[in-house]
Amino acid sequence: MQQSALIIIPTYNEIENIELIINTVLALDINYHILIVDDGSPDGTGDKVKELQAGQSSRLHLIERAGKQGLGTAYITGFKYGIDKSYDYIIEMDADFSHDPNEVPNLIKACNQGADVSVGSRYIKGGGIKDWGKDRLILSYGASLFVRAITWMPIRDTTAGFVCYSRNVLETIDLDKVQFKGYAFQIEMKYTAFRLGFKIVEIPIIFKERELGESKMDSSIIKEAVAGVIGMRLRSYKPKT
Repeated sequence: MQQSALIIIPTYNEIENIELIINTVLALDINYHILIVDDGSPDGTGDKVKELQAGQSSRLHLIERAGKQGLGTAYITGFKYGIDKSYDYIIEMDADFSHDPNEVPNLIKACNQGADVSVGSRYIKGGGIKDWGKDRLILSYGASLFVRAITWMPIRDTTAGFVCYSRNVLETIDLDKVQFKGYAFQIEMKYTAFRLGFKIVEIPIIFKERELGESKMDSSIIKEAVAGVIGMRLRSYKPKT
């Protein structure tokens, strides 16, 4: 039996992208389901998802939350949903096509071939970034270098947000103890999986700047991610009991 996958897409004001990203992902494989976690988008993103559910009620799911509560809590909400529904693979992906949906099968394939976590990586051979300025490239790459130096994780793209988890990983991590709510969440999840002994592999992707809507990324997000790394390194990590 083919294994099932849940693609979690957190949204806030993604009305320009939401219909196309949903249709693109659902066209990839009938065993792929989508969970939109929308933080009360005032532009009507949640309403558009409800409209689309009329034709995809069994594969398109929506959780609406009151106001912006942070990327990390959106994914935690999605992870718990995916565990409860017994999906084999649970995937993080952006709504704005900066992550190419066509790479989802490659992330799942890596887990099928023995990885517990697969990371769509910008910083390994074959990966890269399109349409970023020099300052942003230096900031992002520098942040990943810093995280690697502090945590000793064998991962080049430590801040990556295009990730596939085998359900066992998320069942083992105590999701209620994940501390970060912003983009540092991405580092914390990888580091927790690493400390718990799970196998993490990277596959190359080309990260593309969004064409529609406004970016949520700025230098303060990277700085927030870096600021918490030392404290994270000093914590103990135990599987959920």
